[in-house]
Amino acid sequence: MELIQEQTGIAAYLAADDVIDHHHPLVRETADAFWTATGGDAHAYAEAAFEFVRDTIPHSADSGDPRVTWRASDVLDTRNGICYAKSHALVALLRARGIPAGFCYQRLADDDGTNPMIHGLIALRLPGASRWHRQDPRGNKPGVDARFSLDGEQLAFPVRPELGEIDYPELYATPHPAALKALQESADRPELWRKLPTEL
Repeated sequence: MELIQEQTGIAAYLAADDVIDHHHPLVRETADAFWTATGGDAHAYAEAAFEFVRDTIPHSADSGDPRVTWRASDVLDTRNGICYAKSHALVALLRARGIPAGFCYQRLADDDGTNPMIHGLIALRLPGASRWHRQDPRGNKPGVDARFSLDGEQLAFPVRPELGEIDYPELYATPHPAALKALQESADRPELWRKLPTEL
């Protein structure tokens, strides 16, 4: 899928802020460990970071964890978060090593087209690459098999247009305000589930 950058400059996709706090010691330590383990190879590092977030930070809907996280360092510290939060952590790890990354979204629904919700994922651009590649660190489970791929996408949820599902083409440098607001204003996951955006 061809993504449309919300910001024209690549620097916006490397920036740190209160959410993507890749200056935080825990983010830096985690990034440094993977960078060393992968021999400083950007492709191997990106794949290792993706698999770490996908596999070792459970999606709270799968684990039943009621806590709501939104800051990248908190996601890494608590090993907990929904798709938005896990995307924040992965983007922080990528940016910590100079790999541009941003946020993408899908509108998904139940199998009968009801209960629409916005799902968050990321896109990255490796050094020398001419395009962005979407990756989905949501976490695998029966029926979900997302994998790191630069040759065609293997996302958690391919969209079904006949059910009103959408791949939004925008690539955001910062988390979408509607997604971030839901995270920041929810005391626990049940409240978050009531506040999740249904469209962008």
